[in-house]
Amino acid sequence: MRSKNNPSGQKDRSDRSFIEKARRAQIIDAAIHTIAEVGFAKASLARIAARAGVSKGVISYHFAGKDELVEQVVMQVYTDIADSVLPRLLEQPSATAVLRTHILTVAEYMRDHRAHLAALGEIFTNFRTADGTLRYGITANEELYASLENLYREGQRTGEFRSFDPRVMAITQQAAVDSMFAYWTAHPDHDLRAHARELADLFERAVRAPTPP
Repeated sequence: MRSKNNPSGQKDRSDRSFIEKARRAQIIDAAIHTIAEVGFAKASLARIAARAGVSKGVISYHFAGKDELVEQVVMQVYTDIADSVLPRLLEQPSATAVLRTHILTVAEYMRDHRAHLAALGEIFTNFRTADGTLRYGITANEELYASLENLYREGQRTGEFRSFDPRVMAITQQAAVDSMFAYWTAHPDHDLRAHARELADLFERAVRAPTPP
């Protein structure tokens, strides 16, 4: 029955929407930490539900199954990274500064969200489609490659960067960043911040336009 003070039921719908969003976020967070802790294969919906403090039926209400939940985990982590990194990039005065900041801020985010990195590693290595191919193979990086290509082209347009193939450089940078995180995952005591600074130096030197004689 609708409240006399709320004949349209709009507030009730808004409250339900807020509660549902909060519940989905709670389940996604539980999935991230469960996958990071026990691995992709062992991260059953029952385990995720237990960590979230809800029943398995609650997860089934919000997500069609484990596949959809895992896809939402990846989307949420990348959204969080973008929300953390993009404002910093927009503050930078040059393509060179954007290049450095991109590498450093992504590393900073992952250093503060180690479970997110571990979960992504498990998902990218083990999550497969019905035909057995990796759900997040190299083709899933296209958006990242395109973004880096745009950065490199802007630096070439302004004369900051030398002439090179932006696609090759984009693939190389993303591979270097992925390897940095893989090494840090395998060697937790490795200095990720120092590694990111060195990597930023390497790419800055690699793309820099030659100084006129």
